[in-house]
Amino acid sequence: MLSLNNLQKSKSIKPSKRLGRGNASGSGNYSTRGMKGQRSRSGGKSGLMSRSIKGYLLRIPKNRGFRSLQSKMIPVNVGELDKNFKEGTVINARQMLKVGLIKNISKGVKILSQGKLSKKFTVEADAFSVTAKAKIEKAGGQTVVVGQFSASEEKKNKSE
Repeated sequence: MLSLNNLQKSKSIKPSKRLGRGNASGSGNYSTRGMKGQRSRSGGKSGLMSRSIKGYLLRIPKNRGFRSLQSKMIPVNVGELDKNFKEGTVINARQMLKVGLIKNISKGVKILSQGKLSKKFTVEADAFSVTAKAKIEKAGGQTVVVGQFSASEEKKNKSE
């Protein structure tokens, strides 16, 4: 709020130099540009490029990192399955989509072990973490690897 006790004097604005207005102005004759060369002429500063590549490299935007071409599977935790499904149901990607745990099926679903599991399920997914698989089987359920990613998962399990 403006009042008499907090009024301040306005900061003075220094007027810009008027170049090329005769010798008496202090910046006549060559208008502070020097005598000859590219920079003394009109359009000279913008057209002049530095000789080294350093100036060119500094102007290029550096976008760090990269985006992987390999699509990542959508993670779903065991605890979320326990909350959203009844005991004894067969859970697959389409049912997870209906419930709203995942947004699309195309990337594949990986079941992770976070959360507690107290119900017995048969879970069909593209991949399982080792601890999630153990939790589901400990609760009395089954894990079934299905989908387009199942072949690559089987190769990994055989090599281990």
